[in-house]
Amino acid sequence: MEVEQTALPGIGLRHEFTTRSGQRIGVISHRTGRRDLVIYDSEDPDRVCDSVKLNDEEADALAELLGAPRIVQRLNALHEQVEGLVSLQIPIPSGSPFVGRPMADARVRTRTSASIVAVVRSGRVFASPAPDFVFDENDVVVVVGSAESTSEVTDILAHG
Repeated sequence: MEVEQTALPGIGLRHEFTTRSGQRIGVISHRTGRRDLVIYDSEDPDRVCDSVKLNDEEADALAELLGAPRIVQRLNALHEQVEGLVSLQIPIPSGSPFVGRPMADARVRTRTSASIVAVVRSGRVFASPAPDFVFDENDVVVVVGSAESTSEVTDILAHG
């Protein structure tokens, strides 16, 4: 699927795509942080027939509804292709020594060979977080690896 990106001078960015059924959908990301979900008229692709303004919390909720299940779905499909591959969702407990510290400090990949592929925080998905990503209490870390290595990550994130 092709997503078109268009700069809107003084406003922000517009991303659009066409669904398989031919419906054109877009998201306008304003410089202010507001996002508009827009549906274009099927007869006139330049005319917006409906628009929903989303604040940060609403955009995060929508991303959670659309994004997180999709990541899990992709991981499940990968599991079917690769025998022995496991993904695990691990919450960062309040007593974790890594709360407030960068992901690199846990050295998960070095210590276990498992990989952190995403972090979910308050409904927002951070896919492929960088080593300087700082963990917060109640983050949910999505880890991929063997059953043994992902279990080791649970111990590391809980106890250090």
